[in-house]
Amino acid sequence: MSHVGVGPRAVMRSVAFLTAGVLAVPALAGCTSENPSSKPLAEQDVAAAARARVSDGGTLRWAVDSVPDTLNTFQSDADATTTRVAQAVLPSMYRTDETGSPVRNPDYLESAEVVDTEPKQVVVYKLNQQAVWSDGREIGAADFAAQWRALSGKDSAYWTARNAGYDRIEKIERGANDLEVKVTFSRPYADWKALFSPLYPKDVMGTPDAFNDGARRTLKVTAGPFAVKKVDTKGDQVVLTGNPRWWGEPAKLDEIVLRAVPRDERVSELVAGKLDLAEIDPETADEVTLAAAPRDPATGTPLMGPEGSPAAGPQGRSAAEALRSWAVANGSDEEAAEKEVLAREERREAEAKAGRRQKALSGFEVRKSLEPAYTQLALNGSDGPLADERVRRAVARALDRGKLAEAVLKPLGLPAEPVGSHLALSGQPAYADGSGALGEQNAKEARALLADAGWVPGGPVKKADEGEKAAGAEKDKKEKDKNGKDDEDGKKSDDGTYIVGEDNKNDDGDDAKDGADQESGEKHSSGKNTAQGGAPGAYAPKGTAAPAGSAAAPLAKDGKALTLRFVLPSGPGSGTLRTVADRIAGMLKEIGIGTEITKVPDESYFKDHIAAGEYDLALYSWPASAFPATDARPIYAKPVPAADGSLNVAQNYTRVGTDQVDQLFDRAMATLDQKEARDLLRKADSRIWAAAGSVPLYQRPQLTAARKNLANAGAFGFETPVYEDMGFLKKGAQGSRPSRSSTSSPSS
Repeated sequence: MSHVGVGPRAVMRSVAFLTAGVLAVPALAGCTSENPSSKPLAEQDVAAAARARVSDGGTLRWAVDSVPDTLNTFQSDADATTTRVAQAVLPSMYRTDETGSPVRNPDYLESAEVVDTEPKQVVVYKLNQQAVWSDGREIGAADFAAQWRALSGKDSAYWTARNAGYDRIEKIERGANDLEVKVTFSRPYADWKALFSPLYPKDVMGTPDAFNDGARRTLKVTAGPFAVKKVDTKGDQVVLTGNPRWWGEPAKLDEIVLRAVPRDERVSELVAGKLDLAEIDPETADEVTLAAAPRDPATGTPLMGPEGSPAAGPQGRSAAEALRSWAVANGSDEEAAEKEVLAREERREAEAKAGRRQKALSGFEVRKSLEPAYTQLALNGSDGPLADERVRRAVARALDRGKLAEAVLKPLGLPAEPVGSHLALSGQPAYADGSGALGEQNAKEARALLADAGWVPGGPVKKADEGEKAAGAEKDKKEKDKNGKDDEDGKKSDDGTYIVGEDNKNDDGDDAKDGADQESGEKHSSGKNTAQGGAPGAYAPKGTAAPAGSAAAPLAKDGKALTLRFVLPSGPGSGTLRTVADRIAGMLKEIGIGTEITKVPDESYFKDHIAAGEYDLALYSWPASAFPATDARPIYAKPVPAADGSLNVAQNYTRVGTDQVDQLFDRAMATLDQKEARDLLRKADSRIWAAAGSVPLYQRPQLTAARKNLANAGAFGFETPVYEDMGFLKKGAQGSRPSRSSTSSPSS
């Protein structure tokens, strides 16, 4: 999951890892299956309607973030739109239900079961006898075998992004008949239901050339309710059309057009009538909700004439002519009257435009739920202060996660419970609150942890020599604040950075000292060497104003202030992250930790900062998987040395991991006892909490603007969309909306 979302299964298994030592974990909370089962915090909101109430035909225009670079979900550059296309046009043996659990997809699979465990695990799939590819060929063992060979990792000619699970298969055979597929595993694999979803035809998987290039811009052979009509890179859209060989319930829509529309342009496209469905930000959601609300006849907004002047003159004169005459008659000269006329006309035009915009948006409604994804605070434990587990734990103990969740979700009318697990979300079978392994928010204990690590209040801070400057400062002057955005407190610094937690005076009344040695090649307070490829805007210039007064004296050690680099994306849709970051900075300030908040372009956020390790603190999201043993392991696995001496971090961008966590994941992946697997995953989660490399904060809101007569589409929550049921309601028919009282209430 990126900071704004990463295609769940397209990326969860892709790539990797660093040492923090084996943790001595106290009594672990949330480790056993005795924890009460949880419920999803919010239902999906799709205006569900029976197929009989949905019209046949029509085109759904659906906003997406991008036209995908590939239609092969197993390649590294697959994205969320790749996944969406695959869901509509390819077989999946399993789907996810309202609890985020895998369920058999009867359109493709009559049954699947483990028939042997000794000496090897064997799974037999019995396929739907009607299931065929769009070229008329039966779906069968040849397709399963081709996908296994391509994804097993044994042939490097296949440019695969992941092979988890497929590398445990020993062989695939035809079963008792053409409709049976027999899969034998070399090692036990608990998450076998994760495999073959999606399933590509052997035409795609059969050769490296077909796999690497053949499925990037087209899928000639498909087997879903829809087929790929075209990928139009010039028109920024993917067009899906009904599959004439589809054997299931026929698709209600003629076409689905996935249009790439930037988030900040979606409201304009909705107003222009060019979209029917679009994920939106909270500000747009407010506007759509207001427009869709019933209007009070007593407080309607008809266009009125200027106050104290006539709306129109006699003999049918225009409002402008009447206003001019009225102004002159009341003592204004001609020039002043003309200016007043123009100003009033501009206001009138603006009001008319706003009225038209409101009328256009009144045909939409906001459908909202919670995404199967959570936002976390990542703490880079590779070096600097956060390499010390005590400092990481202090940061985590300073956070009031409940208040952070409320700040994001409560204004949207969504349940504001903080997330208690790294591996699952409320409602999923593996979910249990493991945060007790870290402990509740406690500023006093956080300060004690920092003191134990040698960080003391009011300690001396070395002053940088005259002429010294932070590495990258010249680059920042050229690239400063490309988006023209002001900082959240309304002030813009020279390099887009401001420091939270450092006052202009220390306890003795002296001028504030610089918190880092700024000579090129020196390490700043986090210990990162910024001389080569350092984060742009890593330092605020001397004298930069900081937000008002700290509640605790700034901490220092060895002449350096405890100031952490907090890197955030700056693009559209990042406002929520910046709000959360400011609140986190305030909480850290309470225990004496300063933060340097730096906003960077979206396109460089992950590549140049998160993946490169050029940050101390960051906010980004991970999707919740139905198969956490497989999909979460590369996120939390202990980094390992690569052949060239570097560290292979895969998706563990915090660089914090332990052998214990790896072993628990491996055991959970190898057991076929679901209860045992859940217990092992909960123990792993407790140890991840204790290591404090990342702190889950809140489940991400899912806000979707949908045309009011669009059924079975919107905020899907955990459930896989049912593409063949989407469509526009027949005249007079209505879809159902979830009752907000049926969801859990926000935490106080």
